[in-house]
Amino acid sequence: MTHRTLKARIAQPEVLLAPGVYDALSALVAEQAGFEALYLSGASIAYTRLGRSDVGLVTASEVAQTLSSVCERVSLPVIVDADTGFGNALNTQRTVREFERAGAAMVQLEDQTFPKRCGHLMGKSLVSTAHMRGKLMAALDARRSAETLILARTDAIAVEGFEAAMERAQAYVECGVDALFIEAFKDEAQMRKACAHFASRVPLLVNMVEGGQTPIQSAHELADLGFKLVIFPGGTARAVTHALQRYYQSLKTHQTTAPFKSQMLDFEGLNAVIETPALLKTGERYDLE
Repeated sequence: MTHRTLKARIAQPEVLLAPGVYDALSALVAEQAGFEALYLSGASIAYTRLGRSDVGLVTASEVAQTLSSVCERVSLPVIVDADTGFGNALNTQRTVREFERAGAAMVQLEDQTFPKRCGHLMGKSLVSTAHMRGKLMAALDARRSAETLILARTDAIAVEGFEAAMERAQAYVECGVDALFIEAFKDEAQMRKACAHFASRVPLLVNMVEGGQTPIQSAHELADLGFKLVIFPGGTARAVTHALQRYYQSLKTHQTTAPFKSQMLDFEGLNAVIETPALLKTGERYDLE
């Protein structure tokens, strides 16, 4: 499935589960695992590219570069986290156009002030509803193709409360966005209320963060509530970090990778994943000497 079919895919009744990725390698492994779409997490780019927290340090150019490398390597549609659009309405238009050129299937925009924070951190602040509506309309106008989808996210639950978040979500839906993301539900009751109000009108995305504000459920359980898209955006980086801790601790202790051998790929194993034999065979076609 290419990104040009994402719009048709989310119109289908089955839930769409998109794992978080942060570079071309993680995207390739996710594609090989059989997923239908990917979520390029701004937080995970901050974790892996900068070794820093998700507090607005990642730039639009860094996301675009990462997105381009992912879309060049895999054929799956990519939902990309565009934070606040990296500025005002004009900045947002430039961001949407740049991410669309890089291959984004869906661009996510949120109503936090800039610099933003991870949706499950405390201390967030929001722009006005009117300001966000302007940015969403600017984003919708900026895209070259109607197949490039705009996802509106509100972080209002943690700042203004659940009812205010519902009001903001309603205002954003009225702008004509393609999907809706209400961040950091506190319990299943809030999730049910949101789905009861919006699920029949717009695809709803829900975010699963291990140790975050929202109770972790499976994609099938979330589909039963009414959600159409489910993301586990940071789980990949957390799993990789855990594996790296164990690998480096073992190497430091034993001064060799031998005890860790069963928990890692060898040289040939990694080359099989990244399809080195096929790449070399392609190169041979152009060796005319």
